[in-house]
This record gives sequence, structure tokens and C-alpha cells, in this order.
Amino acid sequence: MTAIDIVDSADRNGVDGSGEPPATLDRSAHQPVDGPQPSRRTTIWSLGALLVATTVLYLWNLSANGWGNSFYTAAIQAGSQSWKAWFFGSSDMANSITVDKPPASLWIPALFVRVFGLNSWSVLVPEVLMGVASVALLYVITRSRFGHWAGIGAGTVLALTPVAALMFRFDNPEALLILLMIAAMGALLKAVDTGRLRWMIAAGAAVGFGFLTKQLEVMLIVPPMVIVYFVAGSGGWVRRVGHLFAALGALIVSAGWWILTVELWPASSRPYIGGSQNNSILELTLGYNGFGRLNGNEEGSVGGGGRRSQFAEMAGLQGPGGGPGAGGGMWGQTGITRMFDAEQGGQIAWLIPAAIVLGTAALVLIGRAPRTDRRRAYLLLFGGWLAVMTLTFSFMAGIFHSYYTAAMAPAIAAVIAGSAAIVWPARHRLWVRLVLAGAVWTTAGWGFALLARTPDFVPWLRWLVLIVGVASGVALLVAPGAGWRNRTAAVAAAGAIIAALAGPAAYTIDTVNTGKQGSIITAGPRTEGGMFGPGGRHRGGPGGPGGMMPPGMSPGSRQAGFPGMNGGFPGMNGADGMAGGPGGLLNGSTPSDEMIALLRDNASEYTWVAAAIGSNEASGYQIASGYSVMPIGGFNGTDPSPTLEQFKQYVADGRIHYFVNSGRGMMGGDSSGASAQIKEWVTATFTSTTVDGVTLYDLTSPR
Repeated sequence: MTAIDIVDSADRNGVDGSGEPPATLDRSAHQPVDGPQPSRRTTIWSLGALLVATTVLYLWNLSANGWGNSFYTAAIQAGSQSWKAWFFGSSDMANSITVDKPPASLWIPALFVRVFGLNSWSVLVPEVLMGVASVALLYVITRSRFGHWAGIGAGTVLALTPVAALMFRFDNPEALLILLMIAAMGALLKAVDTGRLRWMIAAGAAVGFGFLTKQLEVMLIVPPMVIVYFVAGSGGWVRRVGHLFAALGALIVSAGWWILTVELWPASSRPYIGGSQNNSILELTLGYNGFGRLNGNEEGSVGGGGRRSQFAEMAGLQGPGGGPGAGGGMWGQTGITRMFDAEQGGQIAWLIPAAIVLGTAALVLIGRAPRTDRRRAYLLLFGGWLAVMTLTFSFMAGIFHSYYTAAMAPAIAAVIAGSAAIVWPARHRLWVRLVLAGAVWTTAGWGFALLARTPDFVPWLRWLVLIVGVASGVALLVAPGAGWRNRTAAVAAAGAIIAALAGPAAYTIDTVNTGKQGSIITAGPRTEGGMFGPGGRHRGGPGGPGGMMPPGMSPGSRQAGFPGMNGGFPGMNGADGMAGGPGGLLNGSTPSDEMIALLRDNASEYTWVAAAIGSNEASGYQIASGYSVMPIGGFNGTDPSPTLEQFKQYVADGRIHYFVNSGRGMMGGDSSGASAQIKEWVTATFTSTTVDGVTLYDLTSPR
């Protein structure tokens, strides 16, 4: 930490964060820096070490994740075999329905699979590469303002954030979303520096493609982008407003070309838009993936309509009559402390308190620097990103999973590194030393509290974090002067770094050593009072908080499970899925060899070798067989695709061979739903057979 480079906008104000004249001027970077700078060899070796270590970390034990999220893997498989499925993001090669997101995050992995064949690595390695690229890009952006070591610090914090490491090894949309958000921030900061329109257009385009990755989530970074450019951009306000509108135009074009194509494409010749109830990408954008996430009214989801209270009461997440239960709501307790609770704390919150403390101190030190100060623009941009996402995730009432918080990781890393680069050289001031010591103590205490939530996980580590953190804070407080060669300060800084990163690093190592599969996954070990996934358990089950089963269910009832879960919570748990047989709402099926052989028999004669309710149920059969399996009702089994009449016509035309009856009942249990109607018609019309515990109906052999 003693060699951190400090940016100073001398071309604008001529002083560094401490108010003292800059020590040297790095002409290659066109910015002054404080203190000794690393040699070219040191720069290359340290950056290389960061990127190589990140690559090895993310590739380590990658195959343990198997197919990752089989919901997306099936779509990647489909896109590798059908260009139409690739363009639309279809769940199956025959293009019956899409996933419930735009397809941008599927495009690159599908190309990898097309070239290298379908296997776990060809699906997941692209996500690893996006993670390494994100670390490298954040380094470049931070280095341009605060020097090499600050860039290394930002990249390291991002690489070791548990939930980020989780998502950079998984085929959810987060990896590409994070990379595009960092790219958008970098382009906007270049626009602030240069005043050139092309960088604003690039920023808008990055946000637009982020929209094609995960729709409205990327829009959370737009408010800080607009504010920072208007406040810190060069030129008059009319010019800045013009550039902002140009960026908006780039956003609309880069996202709108695909949206417009889908809207204008005849519905009869394209797949149904999964997640919508009216086959509309605009409805999906504004409803299920849009405002529904904020107010909880995601039509067609497990929380939509009357299903919310039924599901929540059964899970013990909501009290009778819709009142809050043990969890305070369907998707956990909302409120300002949500990012620090048992479900999210160990995923993302390790350094949030330090980011707030150091970020505030850094802005104070920058003080009355000119409006265009580059350091302040950086801190306001990434700090705004962190603030907007934290508040949104904390109070959104709709579907929310812990892994969403991965999108906050770059902002935390950037604020920590940039703020430390400003605060550290000003530590000759007593109040700054108090701030540094307080930040270290707060981080160590909070790390101790987070590690205490997993008492059986490396139990000595929390005491190491606490002791080293307290000692480092004391040393920082009493270390004399601000010289770069002060050994006490150097040792204290090293101790502070250890105290800050030991916890998240341990969680990250645990994450890469543990297989993660399914639709709800979490980083690190199980926590006390968590909800779902290997890093958190359902609240309110037997045995008190942290129990796996909901009230009223015994371990012996797991096979029956929640109606539609096919095995209850094991089907919802990323590392606790069933070893074989049918899947569930949130886990893919794992068919036996006998089942695979049956599906492949005369497969070329059918458009779909089978149909099953729900995309995850269908995904395992499709991935294993290599042929299209129709996911009736999309992800939740509630989309009206196909209708009963359409399904009957497909059967009459001989296009579907088997119907897989997994016993799912929750999502399809409503007799008014298309999936329930199809299931009822099939079971009444065709003869069943059982293969390895799975019930099949041969749709070519009516009773």
C-alpha cells in the first residue's frame, strides 16, 4: 500500500488530495503522482501476477459446476445448433420459447460451444474470460487516475469479492453485465477527460448492450453517469447536455435494433417470449424484468398473482393472510440493512463500510477542486453506482437473489482503491489517521461478525482478522509522518489489507472449491439464518433459523416436496439437487442412460423428442440427449406457451414423442393455466410408462 500512486489534476488545480504540491509528474499518463513509481518491470510483473492469479482462481475446479444453470445452458446448446435460436435466445433448438432475458449473455458461450462442442468448460470458460477482462479493465480505469498500485488494488478487490467470483464461473448473465457496466464507466470517464463525443457514444452503446444482457438492471448505473458528466464534463452546459443526448441515442440504437426486430418479426415464425404473458418483449421488459421487480408484481412468476401468498406461506416466508413471516416477505426482508443480512452479507458487504468511510474522507480532501476534477468524477461515478444499486436492491419487493449483488462489486472495488489512494498520502493529518484507523477497525469488526455467521468455517480466521485489524489500526493511528518509507506505516498498511481481504478471500476459495449448480446459488459456506443455496438455507424450518425444510414438512416429505418442486427444497438448492431423475422449478433434470437412449430412439423423426413442464425440467433431458425438448410454460411453467390447442395440434402432427410427467403441481396446479391443462389432457389420453422412476407418456400411442 505504501507505493500507491496518487492522481492529481495539476492541469486544473495543481495540488494533490492532501493539499500539498505534487512530488513528480508522470508524463506518459499526463498526470502527477505522489511518491515513488514502480519500474516498468515491476508494473508488468505485478499486473501479470494479478491477471494470471485471477485466471487460475476462476478456472480452478471449474468442471465441478457441471452445466451451471442448466436453464441457460440449454439455451446455449440450442444457439450452438440453430442460428435462429442463437438470435432469439431460445430454450430449445426448435424455437418454441425463449429464456426470460434478452440473449446477449448467451451469444458468446453459444459460439464457443459451436466451435468446441458442448461441455462444461466450453459453456463456462467464456464467463471466466469475462471476469478476467473485468478485472483488467477496472485496473486500467483506476490506474489512469490513481496510478498502478491503486489499479492493482481495485482489480484485486473485485477478483476476491465472493459473489463476483461466483458469477465469473457461472453462465448467468452477470459476467457480461459487469463487464459492460465497467466499460460504460470507463468510456464516460474518458469523455470527462477529453470532452470527445465518441466516448459518450461508446458509453451509451455499452449500456445498450447491457440492456440486451439483463434489461433494466443496467439502467441503475445511468443516473450517476448522467449526473457526473453534467457536473464534471468539459465545455459549457449546452455541449454537455448535447453529449448526454447523443449517448442516449447510442443506447437506444444499440439495444433497440434487437427489440425492434423481435417486435416486428411475425409471432408465428419466432419463439414465444419467455417470461411474458402476451408474447411481448416490451411486456417482459417493463413487467416481469422491470417494474415488477420493484413492486413485486411479476406476472407469471412464482410471486405473481395469487401464487405469491400460497408459495410464501408454505415456505414460511410470509404469515397467514399475507402478513410478514419469518422472512418478512417472499424474497426476504427489505430495508436499508438488507445488504448486510445473513443472505447478502458474506456475498458482497465485506468492504462496504470501509468504502463509505474512505470515500467520504477522500471527497473532503479533494475539497474545492475545480468542477472538472478527475478524481472526484471517478469517486462520484462509482460511488453513485454503489449507492443506487444498494438502495434499489435493499428495497425492491420483487424477485431478488443474492447473486444479483455481484453487480455492486466493481463499484466497491473502485471506491476502496480510489479513496485509499487519496487518503493515504494525507495521513500526516491527525483526522486522516483517525479515519484510516476507524476504517480498518470497522472493516475488521464487520469481518469478524460475518465470519461468526459461519462458526464451523475456518474458526480461527475471524480472530486473526480481528486481532490483525485492531493492531493495524493502532499502528496507523500512531505512525508518525506521511513519508513513503515509514516502516511502521508500511507494516500497518499490510496488516490492514490482510484484515480486509482475508474473509472475502476465504469465501472465494470456498466458492471455487465447491460445485455450484442450479438457478439459486450463493458464494461461500452456509450461513446461519440464510435462505436458499449452498451459502444460505431456508429460514424457519425445523430446528430454528437455518433449517432446510419449511414449517410442517419433515425430512421424509422431501420427495413429495412443495408441489412442483419435485423433491422440495433440494430442487431449489444449488448444491443439494437430486442425484438423478426429474428436476424441479430451480434445478435441471439428470436423466439416466436408459432415459437418454429412449429419447434418442428415432429422435430425428420428431421436432421435439419430449415435452416437460418448466424450462429447468426440460433442460436436463435436452442437454443429455442433444435433441429439442419443449419447455412447456417457460421457466416457471406459467407462460401460456403452448396453449392446449397448439399442443394438441403438435401431437396430432406427430411432432412430439414423449411427455415427461415430473409430478410438478405448484406452477401448473392452477386448472386455468395452459401447462396444467396440457398435463391433464395428456394423462387422460395417453398410456404411461416409468423409466428409472420418471413417468413418461408416449404421445404417439393414445389409449
